[in-house]
Amino acid sequence: MDRFFEDNPEDLEAIVTLLKKGRVVAVPTETVYGLAADALNVEACRRIFEIKCRPLIDPLIVHVYDRAQAALLAQLTPLANRLAESFWPGPLTLVLPKKPLVPDLITAGRPTVALRSPQHPLLRKVLKISGLALAAPSANPFSCLSPTTAAHVREALGTRAPYILDGGGCTIGVESTIVDLSVPERPVVLRPGPITADALQAALANTPVESAIVSVEGALARKDEGVGLPAPGLLSKHYCPRTPLFLLRPGVLPPKASKGSKIAWVRLERTDLPCPAVEGVETHPLSERGSLAEAARNLFGLLHQLDARRYKAIYVTKLPNEGLGTAMNDRLKRASSGFI
Repeated sequence: MDRFFEDNPEDLEAIVTLLKKGRVVAVPTETVYGLAADALNVEACRRIFEIKCRPLIDPLIVHVYDRAQAALLAQLTPLANRLAESFWPGPLTLVLPKKPLVPDLITAGRPTVALRSPQHPLLRKVLKISGLALAAPSANPFSCLSPTTAAHVREALGTRAPYILDGGGCTIGVESTIVDLSVPERPVVLRPGPITADALQAALANTPVESAIVSVEGALARKDEGVGLPAPGLLSKHYCPRTPLFLLRPGVLPPKASKGSKIAWVRLERTDLPCPAVEGVETHPLSERGSLAEAARNLFGLLHQLDARRYKAIYVTKLPNEGLGTAMNDRLKRASSGFI
């Protein structure tokens, strides 16, 4: 039955039953909504790839309740334990050597698995009640805008995702930080996110943290070579609205819209730049007060709204390259058709 489920005992029992039967369920996390299935059920996980039209070279993040469950799936290194102790549950994904029971399908054939213990209370209930580890990439068609509400999931996937657990709007709004710990004593940030490099460095004391933010060019063209990506979200083209999106350098104005059309201009706040009248351009702030946390919560939601309004183009002024601004700039760069 096609429906939204809510936070009550009857609905949670129904969700757990569906997952144990090998069904795919859209679930809330604090970052974005995910399309979840039992991570050890190969056919259920294959259905995730089919629903999203996701290439098999792109691995899935597995969500676990705690470190004890994570230890069943991967080799927890000393550095992994330190980071998990500091940031789990929370928006940090750790790439670790996998154990044999983890299906190759969800790791893109690589000997590593990406694990995260989510913070969202509703998803934590599902994980605890079910006892399952859940593979859960974003609940959207592959490479499209990430969903931060249950309505976004329904709009994007329709009847392909008949079961949606509605946990309200995502409190963070951008995907997790991904750290590769597959090489002992050499942590590498593959994807920036809410957990900053400075926070990671502080948690690891004297262990250097490398930043190797990856943008994989032409990865889809290599799919027949059996070369899987080290983590999700690394393709050079990702998180895209249907409307063409362009990044603006700070201080640069968007072009005038052609006659009869309109352009959307997205900025951090209303007062971050002088706002001269630019013909056919409508401005949209991500935060009334210039808060990067508020901007992150609003980013994908605002892009969903603008995408539905049939603008000729969306222009986004690059955000401060610090904290959550780094993560948002990464997503916007992958979503954009170029820099102006």
